[in-house]
Amino acid sequence: MKGVDLEVKQGEIFGFLGPNGAGKSTTLNMLTTLLAPTDGKAVVAGFDLLTQPEKVREQIGYVSQAGGADGFSSAFENLVLQARLYGISATDAVSKANELIGRFQMKEFALREANTYSGGQKRRLELALGIVHRPSLVFLDEPTTGLDPQSRAYFWEEILRLKKEGMTVFLTTHYLEEADHLCDRVAIIDHGTIVVQGTPQELKREIGSESIIVDFAMDKELEQAKLLFESMQNIKKIFAQENKLYLFVQDGGGMIAEVLRVLDKEKIPVSTIGLSRPSLDDVFLQKTGRSLREDKN
Repeated sequence: MKGVDLEVKQGEIFGFLGPNGAGKSTTLNMLTTLLAPTDGKAVVAGFDLLTQPEKVREQIGYVSQAGGADGFSSAFENLVLQARLYGISATDAVSKANELIGRFQMKEFALREANTYSGGQKRRLELALGIVHRPSLVFLDEPTTGLDPQSRAYFWEEILRLKKEGMTVFLTTHYLEEADHLCDRVAIIDHGTIVVQGTPQELKREIGSESIIVDFAMDKELEQAKLLFESMQNIKKIFAQENKLYLFVQDGGGMIAEVLRVLDKEKIPVSTIGLSRPSLDDVFLQKTGRSLREDKN
């Protein structure tokens, strides 16, 4: 890690984006006290990360990708245990467990062993475990990965509800539409360095151009096309990834016809061609030379 400088504002949803191996997990592990930093300074939930890690742990919640529920215990038992571990009295722990079971619509399966739950049911329990002690800051690591669209939409509503209740949310995700919809601000990390941060609207506005995406069947055809497009003045930037060329232009609708004309003249076949409005993936692509969408597991 060599350039991680973040400021997350109280009560906001902050998105932390980056490809695999960029430093997301390392940063998250340090901020949640699971990994001791070797250098630098951080204040988390009002406490110094290096000198007051136990205070940090009291104030934060953490929902990891792997999850932390005991599969041989029910949702009710998991929640009561988690509450007790945070020093909540036995009576209040039972009350809190029942409250969260109702809130996250878990009554139908709350008394079954957690290892019998569906993916969406497990994630509801994991989120409930992460906030059982009412933390001021909750870390959500890829909370909707692998969920069906209906379950993902449910989690979006719950994450927004956490914000409405005054909780600060630190969210990592591979879903660009998720970050765009939920996050007040985002930061993109690559090779251990924050390459850009701001609101999704600001970052997309900064790009200010549309992208023509041309899909080729063969690498040879892609390389031929890339050489041709590099000489065209109306193309601001070109990136190649996998079998696709990304052409950033000001007037995408008008330029598609010109791009096709050039390819047809040189008899370079294309598989597909499309136009994309400015997106967070375009921001990531221009800042790192890679598409975050192509980097998913």
